[in-house]
Amino acid sequence: MHRRACVNKALISALVALSATAPTIAQPAPATIKAAVADSRRSEANRARDQYRHPVETLTFFGVKPNQTIVEFIPGGGWYTEILAPLASAKGRYVALVSPRSAELANKLIADKQAWFGPATVATLDTATGTTTVAPGSADVVLTFRNVHNLTMGGDRATAPNAFKAFYAMLKPGGTLGVVEHRLPEARNSAEEQKSGYLKRSTVVRLATDAGFKLAGESEVNANPKDTADHPEGVWTLPPVMRLKDVDAAKYRAIGESDRMTLKFIKPKR
Repeated sequence: MHRRACVNKALISALVALSATAPTIAQPAPATIKAAVADSRRSEANRARDQYRHPVETLTFFGVKPNQTIVEFIPGGGWYTEILAPLASAKGRYVALVSPRSAELANKLIADKQAWFGPATVATLDTATGTTTVAPGSADVVLTFRNVHNLTMGGDRATAPNAFKAFYAMLKPGGTLGVVEHRLPEARNSAEEQKSGYLKRSTVVRLATDAGFKLAGESEVNANPKDTADHPEGVWTLPPVMRLKDVDAAKYRAIGESDRMTLKFIKPKR
């Protein structure tokens, strides 16, 4: 009996180790996400970028559902807002999370499309202090697309940790933090993170785990092997910004948008 128990324990340990290293299996995309992405009301310019941003696959990987409270950190011009707000309009709730100084613009973005976006709202996060108007434990999902580099640039070492701690606090136990970010190869000098717009995977993982999150999975859906992440004007050399304008424009358009990591973190249920 003792020998059999030892064999069973060894087998269980092997299976656990295998599952921990196995690649994430792609899940079928829900019809609700497909419909939100296919909505003809999305701007033509935004729809043209689907080939680079892969919204169906990305939101499916993060496990986004229409009955959730979805918080998007720094929606910018509303690229993902045009997908997420309508997706959650009937059964869930979409919250645009912005800095206090950007609240007026975010409210206008929501108000201008209220008939389409439904009961979407705006909340604020002061990354200097970590103070937010999102209630603790109220969100099912927090999403941030290509924004973490902005938190780490500028020299204030508290800004990014404050933001991640706020994300953790606003999520329900078991809730998801989804991060898409421009990827800097791990072997490169970390000083490049301060000026290039690219971040190392290890940097994002450290920020999340220091805040209490557990890495639950990662996807290569937004990877771009053509991107070497060493351009004259950093990530802004590439589309859609094209900071060098006509200089080597064909070369950078051929590369396309940046190579991006797609990381899924979970707030433990404890």
